Amino acid sequence: MATQRVSDEPAYVLHRYDWSESSLILEVFTRHQGRIALVAKGAKRPSSNFRPILLPLQPLRLSFGGDAEIRTLKGAEWVGGHVMPTGDALLSGYYLNELLLTLLARDDPHPALFDIFSQVTAVMASGHAELLQAALRAFELLLLREIGLLPLLDAQTMTLGVLDPDARYSLVPEGGLRQTAATDRASLSGSQWAELQQVLADTAPFTTTLRACSGVMAELKPQLRALLNYHCGVGTLRTRQMMIDLQSL
Repeated sequence: MATQRVSDEPAYVLHRYDWSESSLILEVFTRHQGRIALVAKGAKRPSSNFRPILLPLQPLRLSFGGDAEIRTLKGAEWVGGHVMPTGDALLSGYYLNELLLTLLARDDPHPALFDIFSQVTAVMASGHAELLQAALRAFELLLLREIGLLPLLDAQTMTLGVLDPDARYSLVPEGGLRQTAATDRASLSGSQWAELQQVLADTAPFTTTLRACSGVMAELKPQLRALLNYHCGVGTLRTRQMMIDLQSL
């Protein structure tokens, strides 16, 4: 089999592991190749050109080759455009990286999701805390939809019945969208769910979904958290637990 060479591939570093005294294994999210693993030989050396570039949440262009499961990084260039997020925004970025690592299969391209992730990282760098929360909820919805784990939001999942615009519905693991008590705070009205379904299908879904999420962030957060934890197979994601621990200090 001929060695595959890919050049100038848009990418983000999701995670990095020590491979030897001088090298790293990278988990990266690329636009056209999906999530892949790369070995960055010599990246830990002080003289390495890779050392200041291979950072998380930064837009990169990578060149790599090989036909094994772990390919070899040949070149890396920082695209620029925004600074590294800090504080809560940085932790939120690590949270999204963990979601991608857990839910995306290797070598399964999702170019639309990659573009949305790029938009979210720009929001993180902007420093707007309230906008960031809406962006996180929008990304969670779009990620679940992209990988086929989000049910239709304009019908009850079990019966496919039309939603009552004034009734309350919750999104629950295994049960999908189902009617709940009017006093349930972790729920949205039928009209709100229908609006989310409509904006998710927009030609620019991140912008429209972000706007729709901005008014229902508190209600959406526990529902999406439970659904994501369920599909990730954990009680609490590691980055989420880290945020909780830091807030308790």
